[in-house]
Amino acid sequence: MKLSIVCITAVLGMGSAGAVELPGPVVDTAWLAMHKNEVQIVDVRSDLDSLKAAPKFETDKKTGKRVLVDVGGHIPDSLTVDFSTIRADQTINGLKVKYMLPSKESFQHLVQEAGIRSGKPVVLVAVGRDVSDVDEALRMYWELKVYGDDHVAVLDGGMAAWLGEGREFSIIPTAHSTGDWMAKDARASLVASSDEVANASSGTTAQLVDARNQSQYFGLSKKDNVLAFGHIAGAKSYAPELLLRNQDGALKFYPANTYRNLLAGEEIKPDAPTITYCNTGHLASGAWFVMSEIVGDHSVKLYDGSMHLWTNEKRPVAGVL
Repeated sequence: MKLSIVCITAVLGMGSAGAVELPGPVVDTAWLAMHKNEVQIVDVRSDLDSLKAAPKFETDKKTGKRVLVDVGGHIPDSLTVDFSTIRADQTINGLKVKYMLPSKESFQHLVQEAGIRSGKPVVLVAVGRDVSDVDEALRMYWELKVYGDDHVAVLDGGMAAWLGEGREFSIIPTAHSTGDWMAKDARASLVASSDEVANASSGTTAQLVDARNQSQYFGLSKKDNVLAFGHIAGAKSYAPELLLRNQDGALKFYPANTYRNLLAGEEIKPDAPTITYCNTGHLASGAWFVMSEIVGDHSVKLYDGSMHLWTNEKRPVAGVL
């Protein structure tokens, strides 16, 4: 009789909030559809108007298949984080720097305002159509990890994959109360400083990985918020087009072994201490996620502020110009 009671309790417990275990840093649409009531689905995007617009589809004249043209709406009952709010200005050695990790208190506040609660896993959902929008969710993933949350995953293919499979969506904002998610002290093991990057550039403390496009890496072009052309000396390029694969209009991740081969092809060691960077710490989140979470090299750090901070501090760059 005692065994029966234990078994019944265990079965009932499987459906309770927070009981589900995430299968890894990436979950697919089938898993999320099965467990959507056991996790917190959090949509991360910049275009908030698209949350209230219905997705657009067209019918392929040759195949008769319905094809997603524009992502709209959100997964029913999902919460929302505005990407523009998850980075903040900081003053570093008297220099005002944009796009940085918010303070512990500020980040906790914005996560709670989004309605996120403690004790229940979070699945982040990107739009899933462009590397930049996927990296918005990955930047949020990194920030949650920095402030101590290890129960986080990302939906493979994002909203584009969800809609492409004909799954349900809503254009009505989700009503929610303030969450009780609590931030812990920032994990220094995930965040690189300018001095750490300088040491890596001049020595052998860590390898540097530049996650920008190669035109910017080689100094042929630059963003306005970066003050000099080129890359940090010694850095290897891992361009955005190597981050994801397009499957039926949705961007999805490769298996870990594929990333290992791609990294090796760029002369990047997949198991060595590493610092990723880009222009502002946005695209660098993608390279960090691949190396740290999918490949499993947990010695990888992200250089917050990246080339925006580096060049504002008047540090040296290398390139062809």
